[in-house]
Amino acid sequence: MNDFGRTTLPYCSFIRPGETAPRVGVGVGTELLDLTTAAAEIVPQHARLFASGSLDPLLAAGPVVWAEVRAALRDRADARPLISLDDVELVLPFTVADYVDFYASEHHATNLGRLFRPDGEALMPNWKHLPVGYHGRAGTVVVSGTTVRRPSGQIRAGDAVEFGPSARLDIEAEIGFVVGAGSSLGQSVPVGDFDQHVFGICIVNDWSARDIQAWEYVPLGPFLGKSFATSVSPWIVPLAALEGARVDPPERDVELLPYLRYVEQWGLDLELVVTLNGEEISRPPFATTYWTAAQMLAHMTVNGASLRPGDLYASGTVSGPDAGQRGSLIEMSWNGAEPLHLADGTSRSFLLDGDVVSISAAARLADGSRLWLGQVDGEVIA
Repeated sequence: MNDFGRTTLPYCSFIRPGETAPRVGVGVGTELLDLTTAAAEIVPQHARLFASGSLDPLLAAGPVVWAEVRAALRDRADARPLISLDDVELVLPFTVADYVDFYASEHHATNLGRLFRPDGEALMPNWKHLPVGYHGRAGTVVVSGTTVRRPSGQIRAGDAVEFGPSARLDIEAEIGFVVGAGSSLGQSVPVGDFDQHVFGICIVNDWSARDIQAWEYVPLGPFLGKSFATSVSPWIVPLAALEGARVDPPERDVELLPYLRYVEQWGLDLELVVTLNGEEISRPPFATTYWTAAQMLAHMTVNGASLRPGDLYASGTVSGPDAGQRGSLIEMSWNGAEPLHLADGTSRSFLLDGDVVSISAAARLADGSRLWLGQVDGEVIA
């Protein structure tokens, strides 16, 4: 069992055996505090926020309340009886309002550019001027442990177009950002107001059917190849827990327009670990991600698009400069040309039915310590 320690204090929703109504929980060490029950004692002025068992009311309450609740938990969470995680079911902790997926890792974008445009520039002309992204499907965001059914769609096979199950099912190891406080339609959110709107982070596996995507994405981008499932970890780690993990993002070599010039240090020193059927296959470093979450939020709203509590946006695949730091199988296997050879004697270019993928993450703090941030798991079924 991984240990959240006593200061991370991530939030979740859980169901106890024999019950159907969820409760809000807080991770304390390797156990769980039932905050729906304990709130009347720990945060009586905000107890109503936890009555529904969802994080939705807390997300909407805004940064002043977030800080008050966290301060009270740091003082008193250890004083209450805790629950074993083995005795509860973790469920999706908030209602996903909108979902946006970015393409923020320069190493990932460069790898795919080299794969698909070997005779051209790896990065498209816009890539270092703005955080590239697309609007995804909120209704198929699922909690860790939910099985992922292999999607079917149109696939180009030579000169023919066929319909059938994806043969190139892939993963994308990402970090997700959960919006709390909303904004008004027509008003942009400045890059400096990031922590006034974003409540916390989770770990994301944005499953991808590469063969379906390859045929459909021109000219409008990802659709059926991406919308069938996005898995998220059940724990939402508050931004406040990550103060010690803040770092400068990679150096810019293209001048940014004023609305994207960062005024605070919002790179994050996080390490993701990807395992396939229990075997570690990659360690992507989030600190190498070119665009920060603050810049993604500023760009997402610069046209006046409004935010709502429960909006989720993700970084896109996190990849580092080394071969052992790639966050997708299409990169790890170099689009099938260099299959991964696993310890059980099998090899993979893309996922097979029955494969289980787990992505965990930890924050590396300035004092040398590490905070575990949770894990997202998913099994592929036929």
